[in-house]
Amino acid sequence: MVTAPAPVALSLPFTPSSAAIARSRLQEWLTGLQASDDLVEDSRLVLSELVGNAVRHARPLDDGTVLVAWNTDDVGLDIAVTDGGAPTVPGALEVDVDETTGRGLSIVETLTDRWWLETSQSRSTVHALFSSRG
Repeated sequence: MVTAPAPVALSLPFTPSSAAIARSRLQEWLTGLQASDDLVEDSRLVLSELVGNAVRHARPLDDGTVLVAWNTDDVGLDIAVTDGGAPTVPGALEVDVDETTGRGLSIVETLTDRWWLETSQSRSTVHALFSSRG
């Protein structure tokens, strides 16, 4: 990848359609970095899963939004989605092959080098890291 542009932080409506907006912006940003096609597609999928999980399982931030951010540095690409918190802690589930839901964080675990959760009283942020070290 080439020198990174400034980090991105988007405040988006707390709706499923925000995933498409975020995916598009991330693709533009990564294309500007001359990122590999694999990184572009994998990171778009991960971002979509994180936004979808936030909208399905959590509350919006106080202003009715979800915050989507990403940045790259020597460690790699960090994607973060912040919502107003949820009654449960996110985690990967083991689901039967015929299940149509429940695979989101398993996909994130498979495609990223690691993911983690940061919480406070009023918000939760899920990070997903694509390491630049191979």
